[in-house]
Amino acid sequence: MRTLLPILACALCAVLLAAPRADGPAPAEAQVESQARPNVVVLMTDDQTLRSMRAMPRTRALIGAQGARFANSFVSNPRCCPARATFLTGQYSHNNGVLTNGPPLGGWQRLRGTSNWLPTWLRSAGYRTVHVGKFLNHYGVDDPHEVPPGWDEWYGTIDPTTYRYYGYTVNENGELRTYGRDHDPRWYSTDFASRRSAGIVERLAPETQPFFLSVAFLAPHTGGPYEAGDPTSLGTPAVAERHRGAYASLPLPRLAAFDEADVSDKPPFLRRPRLRPRAIADIEALYRQRLESLLAVDEGIEQIVDALRRSGELHNTLIVFTSDNGYMAGEHRLPHGKAKAYDPSIRVPLMIRGPGVPVGVEPQQMVVNADLAPTILEAARATAGRVQDGRSLLPLTRDPSLGTGRPVLVEIAKGAGMKTTAIRTPRWLYAEHAGGWSELYDVVADPQQLRSLHADPTLAGVRARLASQLAVLRACAGLSCRQPFAEPARRARRRHGAGTRRLGKRPVHRNSRSPRRF
Repeated sequence: MRTLLPILACALCAVLLAAPRADGPAPAEAQVESQARPNVVVLMTDDQTLRSMRAMPRTRALIGAQGARFANSFVSNPRCCPARATFLTGQYSHNNGVLTNGPPLGGWQRLRGTSNWLPTWLRSAGYRTVHVGKFLNHYGVDDPHEVPPGWDEWYGTIDPTTYRYYGYTVNENGELRTYGRDHDPRWYSTDFASRRSAGIVERLAPETQPFFLSVAFLAPHTGGPYEAGDPTSLGTPAVAERHRGAYASLPLPRLAAFDEADVSDKPPFLRRPRLRPRAIADIEALYRQRLESLLAVDEGIEQIVDALRRSGELHNTLIVFTSDNGYMAGEHRLPHGKAKAYDPSIRVPLMIRGPGVPVGVEPQQMVVNADLAPTILEAARATAGRVQDGRSLLPLTRDPSLGTGRPVLVEIAKGAGMKTTAIRTPRWLYAEHAGGWSELYDVVADPQQLRSLHADPTLAGVRARLASQLAVLRACAGLSCRQPFAEPARRARRRHGAGTRRLGKRPVHRNSRSPRRF
């Protein structure tokens, strides 16, 4: 009889789980299954670079050290709205239609009204869905009271107040409330988002229904109010009073790419004059204040994690920390901004902890923000309503041999169409720009992307193979976006040849290092 009972119980469970789900309250067995699904919390910063993680020791310890820290995480379209649209759809920009930040090619208007994206997929799987903070650009312009489909609870900042650290307006489930009009430190936007999110965790944790909580911080994006002495040419993020001046003496990193000495190998539209001393001083001030603004985010993430721990839900919550895109800070003579194919713009931090994620691992595979939705869907055992261009990252955290051959697509729109498309592999960055210009970098020998090899005749075969694969990626969908690509190797120079050769004005030196094997 003891042998028969488990068999009968399993058979009964199979019948119950296979039964069609009726409208109305979930039956007891569905609630039991729902409990087994992990909560999901996504923490997203705005315009954060990988190197700025130095300002976030709590986040590194609570998420990265307790799970997986991805060493090579990229975004496909390095602008706020397209990057967030990719997170919410699991698709590259050319498939989800959000190409840039504003109409007609981008902005909230390109997705407005959709019910086919991550929150609705998770809600269909039994999740309670909540969003706090920044949303897609131009949200609230058409209807500030609008709550996007798929969200059970909504606390989204509306434009034009999105980029205010004080005096911002939040749509709270259809009702508008403005916080911090008088520059009251209690309503500093990062602290508001952290406090509200921690409260949501504590309120929802006792429920049997799992929750999906999306938290979008404004920091370290520039935003008002600006203080006396801020670099007006660039703008800065408003820093919490308690953190003002924390990095006042920190020097700006000035690697070889900073105010690059020779940009003659770059396309004409990127050949800018050398940075003037005033511009460099402004970049340094912006760099310091961006780091200072992240200190409050670091404290807020600790507050949210502590709420999960106190509620007993930390062990059953998948936590994802990342940024929508990176940011330039003087590299290649570009004083600030993003929307470039270079690594400071497309490379972002990514850390994941939770059920099924090994502790303290550092996957080396190249990953992209199109992977976030598939990762969450796998953890939640939910189904996408769109063809997914990305893949789940959970298997990669457990097996370093998986997914080592997939390249990443970069696409940057301007005006009526794409201005730049690029393919990034562990060895190469190859970009094609409107007007017929191209760039090619060996990112192993030249990690700062200083010497474009697009005109090197010995690399014609490499360039042709990368161009061919880039053409495939530009039109890819689903599986064709994540097919392995055997990237071409750079041929070794003949020993009897010269030690250097000329490429335009720049001597290119021999480098015998081989690409990293992932």
